[in-house]
Amino acid sequence: MTPVVNTPAAGPARRSRGAKLLRAMRRAPGPTFCAIVIIALLIYAFVVPLFSLNPFEFSGMSVLDSFIPPAWMAEGSVEFPLGTDDQGRNLITAMAYGMRTSIIVGFLSVTIGLVLGGSLGLIAGFVGGKVDAFIMRVADVQLAYPALLLAMIIDGAARAVLGTERSVGPAIAIVVMSIGIAFWVQYARTIRSSVMIERDQDYVSAARITGRSNLSIIVLHILPNVMAPVLVIATINLGIAIITEATLSFLGIGIPVTSPSLGTLIRNGNNFLQSGEWWISVWPCLILVLFVVSVNILGDHLRDVYNPRLRGRS
Repeated sequence: MTPVVNTPAAGPARRSRGAKLLRAMRRAPGPTFCAIVIIALLIYAFVVPLFSLNPFEFSGMSVLDSFIPPAWMAEGSVEFPLGTDDQGRNLITAMAYGMRTSIIVGFLSVTIGLVLGGSLGLIAGFVGGKVDAFIMRVADVQLAYPALLLAMIIDGAARAVLGTERSVGPAIAIVVMSIGIAFWVQYARTIRSSVMIERDQDYVSAARITGRSNLSIIVLHILPNVMAPVLVIATINLGIAIITEATLSFLGIGIPVTSPSLGTLIRNGNNFLQSGEWWISVWPCLILVLFVVSVNILGDHLRDVYNPRLRGRS
């Protein structure tokens, strides 16, 4: 007679986590407001480009409209409410394109870090022994280097291999890989510690008795039970990844200046701060700060909701 495997009910568990999150959001107006801000900025970043020309192409810029201040200033124009930059780009449109690029880079970077770190964390926690020791020692070595420095090293190595003149596509791919590789350690360590607890549970032993393979046990039984804290880390890391991309672009080693990005917009505006055209860099900075702060506040709230040590307070 084949034993029955008593695996956790994924559907009810998901519903209970979702209901718990909704209750927590209703009791916390701050994170709820941040969630609304994030949704509004996402709509702004992905809807505005659908109805406007790319300001980083010749058809989307006009040098005759360069350095127009915001509409409420003396020489401002209602056609450009937030002003224009040195190439005559409408900053409202330019920031939407730049924010879209930054969000895509941040999301892909977090995904790469999650997949890489999650896979290594699952292997380390489930297999243990020398495999676990090796993966954790590599993680310890990487922790000695700041994520920004590591991303700069990877980008510099890519420049040496591919040359300094790179098209936009490969340049963005290198930035995404650099940031993703720099962030895998957090996911690996978190998943490893959770897997080391879950692998000794009764449902895992029952799955082994029925002849399930290790891969099946990891993917179908253990992974769903360790994802909640990892997704919280991913939410927080999204803001960090966007900041990292903006920093790399500001330093001139990230997204090329011919492609929209909040970092490239801030870098471009920084050249004109001393001459009084403050709006070129201030507005992209404010958008970047608003989005990242909102993501971090929401991520901190999610961490508190799903932290077992704080469940008694929620």
